[in-house]
Amino acid sequence: MSPVFFMLAAVAATPAALGQTVLPMAELSVGAHRVQAEIARTPQARSRGLMERRGLARDHGMLFVFDEDEPQCFWMKNTPLPLSIAFIDARGRIVSIQDMQPYALDTHCSPGPVRYALEMSQGWFNRAGISVRDTVSPLPPP
Repeated sequence: MSPVFFMLAAVAATPAALGQTVLPMAELSVGAHRVQAEIARTPQARSRGLMERRGLARDHGMLFVFDEDEPQCFWMKNTPLPLSIAFIDARGRIVSIQDMQPYALDTHCSPGPVRYALEMSQGWFNRAGISVRDTVSPLPPP
């Protein structure tokens, strides 16, 4: 792949190139790893999520922030990326990690009330050695 084509492909996957609102970013510690995460805090941003995205940069993801501790469910409608999702409680502890397939309409639900969910490229948590009971910090307030 030529460098010019690679650069154009990378630009095409950005939120701005897709006509999406650019969300605020935060650096998170997930276990011993650093992650750059877009923060989806509003109902509109949470509903849009990573739809239409064709790629994620290494160690980048999206953190969904909810107003209340409630069970949450996700699906992959209009999302071409295979993703893994970590459901996180209000204390920052991961309570579940699930893999999600592109475009699938089946739901992936937290096992109980959560305050956050972090989507990363599929397999990221496994490759990083992150598992249930590991922590994510600092987490933004709702």
